[in-house]
Amino acid sequence: MKKDIHVVGAVIIKDDKILCAQRGDKSTLAYKWEFPGGKVEPNETPQDALKREIDEEFQCQIHIGDQVEHTVYEYDFGIIHLTTFYCTLVEGEPILTEHVKIDWLASNELSLLDWAPADIPAIEQIELDFSVENSS
Repeated sequence: MKKDIHVVGAVIIKDDKILCAQRGDKSTLAYKWEFPGGKVEPNETPQDALKREIDEEFQCQIHIGDQVEHTVYEYDFGIIHLTTFYCTLVEGEPILTEHVKIDWLASNELSLLDWAPADIPAIEQIELDFSVENSS
């Protein structure tokens, strides 16, 4: 039986652009793009996990807003339960520590990247949210 892995992702928005992070060659899903984040530890809320992960991986602080999406995706190594949240930077700028590349893209550019499969439903929701926002 596959292991359930609960993870969180930050959809960090700055100047109408969204932070995208590319995984390294030594990680699972090498070179796939993802929203930064990581595993939720025991006795940790998703929001606490997200703040901790962004602080550890990117050495900056975020404010966490509304949930974007919750996705369950089965990989060969386990079942990922990914919850993504809209976030804004409150202190610092993202610094590369674990990823090989970061990029700031407009919502309509996100689908141009090669994303980890679990992140794709969040991208579809973000595109919807931004198209509604821009049409009102």
